[in-house]
Amino acid sequence: MAELKINDVVKRYGKTEVVHGINLDVKDKEFLVLVGPSGCGKSTLLRMVAGLEEISQGTISIDGKVINDVAPKDRGLAMVFQNYALYPHMDVFNNMSFGLKISKTPKAEIQQRVEEVAGILGLEALLYRKPHELSGGQRQRVAMGRAMVRKPSMFLFDEPLSNLDAKLRIQMRAEIKLLHQRVDSTIIYVTHDQVEAMTLADRIVVLRDGYIEQVGTPLELFLNPVNTFVAGFIGTPPMNLLDCTVKQTGEDVSLCFEGGLEIPVPRKNGTDLRDGQKVVMGLRTEEMMPADMAEELPDAWTFDGIVDVVEPLGNETHLHVNFNGVRMIARSEGRRIIHPREALRIAMDLNQLHIFDAETTLVVY
Repeated sequence: MAELKINDVVKRYGKTEVVHGINLDVKDKEFLVLVGPSGCGKSTLLRMVAGLEEISQGTISIDGKVINDVAPKDRGLAMVFQNYALYPHMDVFNNMSFGLKISKTPKAEIQQRVEEVAGILGLEALLYRKPHELSGGQRQRVAMGRAMVRKPSMFLFDEPLSNLDAKLRIQMRAEIKLLHQRVDSTIIYVTHDQVEAMTLADRIVVLRDGYIEQVGTPLELFLNPVNTFVAGFIGTPPMNLLDCTVKQTGEDVSLCFEGGLEIPVPRKNGTDLRDGQKVVMGLRTEEMMPADMAEELPDAWTFDGIVDVVEPLGNETHLHVNFNGVRMIARSEGRRIIHPREALRIAMDLNQLHIFDAETTLVVY
């Protein structure tokens, strides 16, 4: 069992505060991902959990025991780093078993643990190779194996895939997901890549400038972002976010854009939009498509735009559409041929519309 509680944790370097009163509970056997742009505090928070950074204020506890003053080696955690941190003069077997030898684990048990983990990670044929004889993905598996043989209560991953190429990152994502299913342990994983966060996590913590912006499942963050930062950070391509003004005519509400575009807002209980209010409209690429593709959306709202840029991805095509200076990204099927400067009627599913207050950036609709 490994439940982690972070209570009012602050980190300062001199007078500069970089982590501001973080509160977070991590459930036993949960795969939690900390995600955010560079400098948001995610790696600093992970290193405080590991004991590699001192806590300036607050407490971190595991299974009810405060570990602020517990040495890293005594916390029962295992960390996998971005740069693998393998000993170049040791073969795979000795890299994986080094921590066990330091803790004076019996030789027979070391052999049994290393062979068991090597089998899980597909390293059996590589046990007597040196790190320079391995690919990047194999080195990362060795780093994972070194952590696994210790049988920790919790795994900490600090951007472990950032040094790998795109194809290998996809493969290693699947292997880390399988690792979680096999070892059934708590994992805290740091990344700046929201695709990694979405595909791996049970829950995601979105951080910015040392604060938590939102915590939730990948689907919760994708469907219900609390502010424009989360809306723009989660999702590929990011949500269309456009400045506009609320127009109220009787009971009808619409969003007015420069260039004359006016989009009606579906009626919704509990909505508090004011005439003249400055807002940001949000709509995901998936909710915008050529009108002749929207048969399943009988209530779709349409407008005529000009295609500025076409981005074919094979399975789908992203269309950068322009309406009198208002630019949005729509999605089309991959096999359809669409050319730049082509006039195209675009359908919007306004039932998936998000509206954020321009001043606070918080969701209001």
